[in-house]
Amino acid sequence: MTLAAEDLARTARRAPRLQIVARTGSTNTDLVAALTADAAAWPHLSLWVTDEQLAGRGRLGRDWIAPAGTAIAASTVVDVRALPAASRGWIPLLAGAAMARAVAAQLGAAHSVRVKWPNDVLVDGRKICGILAETVAGVDGVVVVGAGVNTTMDAATLPVSTATSFAALGALCRVDDLLDDYLRALDELCSALVGERGDAVRAGVHGEIEALCATLGQSVRVLLPGDGELVGEAVRLGPTGELVVRSATGEASVVAGDVVHVRPFGG
Repeated sequence: MTLAAEDLARTARRAPRLQIVARTGSTNTDLVAALTADAAAWPHLSLWVTDEQLAGRGRLGRDWIAPAGTAIAASTVVDVRALPAASRGWIPLLAGAAMARAVAAQLGAAHSVRVKWPNDVLVDGRKICGILAETVAGVDGVVVVGAGVNTTMDAATLPVSTATSFAALGALCRVDDLLDDYLRALDELCSALVGERGDAVRAGVHGEIEALCATLGQSVRVLLPGDGELVGEAVRLGPTGELVVRSATGEASVVAGDVVHVRPFGG
């Protein structure tokens, strides 16, 4: 089913600009191009959305493809000009927390909704949403945050055994509510961080994301850019959202990397 404007009435009231496309290669690519052409036309929380993405990208250059009607791909403009540069690394984590709130609002207390560092949203330990944040060359102070949510894929068609979807959980995704709740939570979290001039602890976002983070307390293997690897216990989040990992050689802060949960630490 192709999304139509009437399907996203709540979202349209929340987003200052909403672009719905029947299909596209990548909503992030589309929105980056639109911002490059005319950034002023796409204010904070503008949204570009489809339910058929043919050439999306995940972290570390992985493909993320959403066959027609099985998932929602949505890219959002986040204005970070009021944030110190050092605090802008929180944006992907805020997006993960915002989507976790939105997913939990639909699934209720019967399921555990957590965030795997830095921003995958997990339901009962399986990935339901991935997030990719990108800066826009030549447009200072703007980040495009793409989110891909598995909606109607059944268990047999999920791409990997560690994935899940609303349908696989026996739930119907109310897409309009999901996107509206996501934008509202993302705006609240960003506003809190801006209000405290980028201090995530005072803003309350550090504590909320640590509480949501399923990675903390886990024995992890972190695949680092450049083919490096770090193995140890994920112990906390640092002041700019970095993952602090304790290994045999001491503690190290990870700013970017792909995390594999090995097992609960000590288990």
